[in-house]
Amino acid sequence: EIKGAGYRVWLDGSSNTVHFEGTLRLSTSEYRPIEELLDAIVAADPPSLRLRMTELIFCNSSGINMLYKFAIAVRKKGNAQVFVDASATVPWQAKSLPNLKKFLPTIAISLD
Repeated sequence: EIKGAGYRVWLDGSSNTVHFEGTLRLSTSEYRPIEELLDAIVAADPPSLRLRMTELIFCNSSGINMLYKFAIAVRKKGNAQVFVDASATVPWQAKSLPNLKKFLPTIAISLD
């Protein structure tokens, strides 16, 4: 579990789901623990994994870039199917998360 002022990110290992909640307004270097978590998941090469973003109210450009790098890493690894649960009512999610398909065409994004 990674926690900071106003945010929390954790892995539910039983379902290979990474949960994001709160507000991510970190500097690029402050995203390193989250990047390390995502890198470890990619290295474990699971058949599928899920990013649950529905509780993430805001994510700045550094955080969005981190997600794009994650998508590229999954594509390079080659096997995992990635699912993203997002909310169409959260403006940054509806605008930025569909761009993940540019980096990982097989990603499944659900905007509810």
